[in-house]
Amino acid sequence: MQIQDLPYKDPGDPDVRSGTRFLIWLGRNQLGGQVKSMLWGMLNQVSIAALSLGVGFAVQAVVDRDGTRLLYAGGLILLLGASIALGDTMLHRTAVTNWITAAARVQQLLARRTAELGSVLTRRVAAGEVVAVSTGDVEKIGWFVEALSRFAAAVVTILVVCVGLVVYQPALGVVVAIGFPVLALAVLPLLPPATRRADVQREKAGHATELASDTVAGLRVLRGIGGEELFLRRYREASQEVRRAAVRTARMWSLISAVQVLLPGLLLLTVVGYGAQLTLDGRITVGELVTVFSAVVLAQHPLRNFEEIAMAYSFSKPSAKRAARVLSLRRTTTTTGVAYGRPSGDLYDPLSGVVAPAGRFTAVVCGDPDAAGVLADRLGGHPVTDGERPADGSANGAAKAVLDVEGAADRTGRPASALLGGVPLDELPLDEARAAVLVQDKDPVLLSGTLRELLDIPSSGAVSAEEALEAAQCDDVLAALAQASADDGGDPMETPITERGRSLSGGQRQRLALARSLVTDPEVLVLDEPTSAVDSHTEARVAAGVKRLREERTTVVFASSPLLLDLADRVVFVDERKVAAVGTHRELLRGEPRYRAVVTRETGAESDAETGAETGAETGAEAGHARRGEAALVDAEESA
Repeated sequence: MQIQDLPYKDPGDPDVRSGTRFLIWLGRNQLGGQVKSMLWGMLNQVSIAALSLGVGFAVQAVVDRDGTRLLYAGGLILLLGASIALGDTMLHRTAVTNWITAAARVQQLLARRTAELGSVLTRRVAAGEVVAVSTGDVEKIGWFVEALSRFAAAVVTILVVCVGLVVYQPALGVVVAIGFPVLALAVLPLLPPATRRADVQREKAGHATELASDTVAGLRVLRGIGGEELFLRRYREASQEVRRAAVRTARMWSLISAVQVLLPGLLLLTVVGYGAQLTLDGRITVGELVTVFSAVVLAQHPLRNFEEIAMAYSFSKPSAKRAARVLSLRRTTTTTGVAYGRPSGDLYDPLSGVVAPAGRFTAVVCGDPDAAGVLADRLGGHPVTDGERPADGSANGAAKAVLDVEGAADRTGRPASALLGGVPLDELPLDEARAAVLVQDKDPVLLSGTLRELLDIPSSGAVSAEEALEAAQCDDVLAALAQASADDGGDPMETPITERGRSLSGGQRQRLALARSLVTDPEVLVLDEPTSAVDSHTEARVAAGVKRLREERTTVVFASSPLLLDLADRVVFVDERKVAAVGTHRELLRGEPRYRAVVTRETGAESDAETGAETGAETGAEAGHARRGEAALVDAEESA
């Protein structure tokens, strides 16, 4: 694989049982590039070591006053110099290619897993950890893959030098053959503490990244409540912890570097002292002593790769462990291989009992707001099951409750997945499931780019961008974008939108995200609180626009707003994770006290008092609510 061939058509199925296994899998998939890099590295490093022969021959030729041999020695040194230049150039080229292609493979795997999991990912892994894995961790993993081939070349070179010196000059060669393994293995006792310190540093750095990411994402809210200084202080403390951990790690690596300098120096002193004695005794020549000495000096170059691979492994192992943790998360699926085609019909969740009839506008009201998001994901084919539990076993309260329910459901034999037209969504391939049911969560993300690019997404083609923007009541958003790009022609569709839509208000971001969902025109559209950040009059117009545009299409809205609920064809009230009542908004207001308490925000005492009132009598609060809803709906109808 060359850089120009990226991206991979298929990055493969990684071994994510551990960080070490993931690194091995990655190296195995880079085997061709590793072999090339190792061969070029051997040419480079063996040529460097062989310079000692040229130098030794030259010195002995001078001692013997042999001009011909001196000329041959010079030619050998020139040849080795050219070989070193070629090997070094190609080694760098192939090693960097290994680094980049390995990093690209990991990034593709992460992107594929992110697209597969969707919004479930950030509930199981902190957003800061995902950022850390996809940036700094990817580089460190690539560094290990790059260093691996150089290390392999260094091992072969050291073996060649040891064997060659034993054959060339046994008396000194044996000393070198004993000394080199000691030099290579001397740092092994220091690696475990160095690795542990590197793990601590990575953990603290990931925490700091997560804190920074969360702070930036909520900066507007922090400014509103005056919490900037608190979060700034927390980040300072986290940053100082990272600094202290980095210093502790650096101290250990400086000790390893010192050992790598001290021991080769002692070996050189031993070779020089013993070699000088052998020379004085006439057992070896001056040229042979110079050759062995030069070989030991030049062998320091491949020996440095032992330190590099140790450092690369200690830094990449925790990075690979975190990457493996993210990549091990899977979409729960029981795909059977049966070709269902494009499913259609009623959407049914067997665990809660929620049914969304085909072609109807269904509203779902949950007594527990956290459970609403979990249920919305279930309806979209993202069940929160034990297979999707975070690696640390953590889960929020709503997710834990659903896990308990699913465990019971599995034991009783009921299907754990939502059904669309009787087809379990978890038995569909991911692309078909996503095309059939689209879920917009409470906090949709707007990617940077122009408005036209934001709305240029896979869709049925039945809904135009203009129709979607009109239904989502984005007139003020278009006006603001046109004003922002007045100097460039004032075309709102070509106006850039900043990352996550931070240049827009919360309500404007929410409506643009709704317009994007409407453009896709899926078989089933599930919206989780799509109008929570807009005023009541705008909310009524948005609700009317969505219902009009989604006519004869299945739409499920999780909301507690009376304006949305009054427009729904049917309302499902979910309490304690089970359907408690079904009817129209007005029917449930009159006949279901728990529903009325959630929708009108009544206290328990108020709800109990109204429960004892005559059946069918509207309370003052209900009448006032109805009047406010009717007024907003009249405005919406007049606008339409």
